[in-house]
Amino acid sequence: MPSHHFSRRTFLRGAGVTMALPWMESVTVWGDSPPSGTRPASEAPVRLAVLFSGNGFHSKEWWARGQGHNMELGKVLQPLHSLREKMVFVRGLYNAEALKGNIHSSQTGNLLSGAPLASGGEIRSGTSLDQLLAQKYGNSTKVPSLVLGCEKSNPSVHKNYSMLYSSHISWSSPTTPTPLELYPALAFDRLFKDSVSQGDRSVLDAVLSDANQLRRRVSTLDRHKLDEYLNSVRDVEQRIENAGKKGELQGWRPVLDKPNMARPADGIPQNIADHMRLMCDILVLGFQTDTTRITTLKLNNDHSSLRFPHLGVDYMIHHLLSHSDTADWLKVNQFFIEQLAYIARKLDAIQEGNRTLLDNSMLLYCSSMMNGNHDASQLPVVLLGGAGGRISGGRVLDYTGKSDRQICRLYLSMMETMQVRPKSFGDASGRLEEI
Repeated sequence: MPSHHFSRRTFLRGAGVTMALPWMESVTVWGDSPPSGTRPASEAPVRLAVLFSGNGFHSKEWWARGQGHNMELGKVLQPLHSLREKMVFVRGLYNAEALKGNIHSSQTGNLLSGAPLASGGEIRSGTSLDQLLAQKYGNSTKVPSLVLGCEKSNPSVHKNYSMLYSSHISWSSPTTPTPLELYPALAFDRLFKDSVSQGDRSVLDAVLSDANQLRRRVSTLDRHKLDEYLNSVRDVEQRIENAGKKGELQGWRPVLDKPNMARPADGIPQNIADHMRLMCDILVLGFQTDTTRITTLKLNNDHSSLRFPHLGVDYMIHHLLSHSDTADWLKVNQFFIEQLAYIARKLDAIQEGNRTLLDNSMLLYCSSMMNGNHDASQLPVVLLGGAGGRISGGRVLDYTGKSDRQICRLYLSMMETMQVRPKSFGDASGRLEEI
């Protein structure tokens, strides 16, 4: 993949605002200017999104079998049915270091690195997959990586391991969990504003003059694409504004008609579904504009305390629900997978040349255990997207009972698709050739 430089990118600019453009056929966005009289030759880059949900899944309904259009999915994965031909279901991979503590923290803090974890309340893991990639070529974009979360970090200690391990899957260094952005407004600002501060002026209002000038210079197809993109930005802006007015009751059933406290300046939506959906839309916007190519979205913590009143499941927190295969646990599982399906469908509706944005991306969905009984002998893993034509979907890969089934081998394969080739990563020194 060619090296693209932030300074050569095409942007809309306004007072205090910089907005990167989506891929358009009549504008050279990623590559150098082509020779006179020729069409732009730049190719869309590969993007990576890692989505995580804690506590595993329903033990009897996380499965896939068959190939292509005939692939069958267990009930947990039903939201992905229409996307199965762009999906790789991976079974049997494991993280050897996660088996040592056999509790939530020790199974989560090294999920994306395979590194040994320090115990005794000390904080030491390993640089994670997403941050290694961000360090290698994150300077090609305005935001090297976007790390989003929908549940606050837990700084306590549980059974000799820091609960920060349960709260962070992205690590900038062995001793530094990457800070989570929980506030949709601030995540949005980071993508589009020159300074991360909430202002009263709309991003689109600030760049409108630049957008109108650009519209006159691009093709009819690209005008439609530009308008569609600007409308999506406006929609997210408005939803963030409305979400902030609801106060900070996220994840719990309100017991009052209105909060009995002043509204925080930049609130978290009180409805967890609204919160997650906003973060999903921000992830898509980041990729659509090539403002970032690396995003990590932690939907909840391992050992999570989220509740789900919008699903009619408000009698127990996520962690406790995970300990038995009830119909309500399945309902919560499907809600989480619906977030992945929503992102994938949105990416697949955005055309980039001969491919869609989903075809040019990798979406990795994982948890740190197979089910809520702490079974980490194999991990739940789903890949969506084509990584720029490098990954074929509609497949089930089963490594159960095989040697060399480290999940870090998968990470080496994924890094290879993004032209990053370390000799080893975590406990692996070779790729999964099938990926």
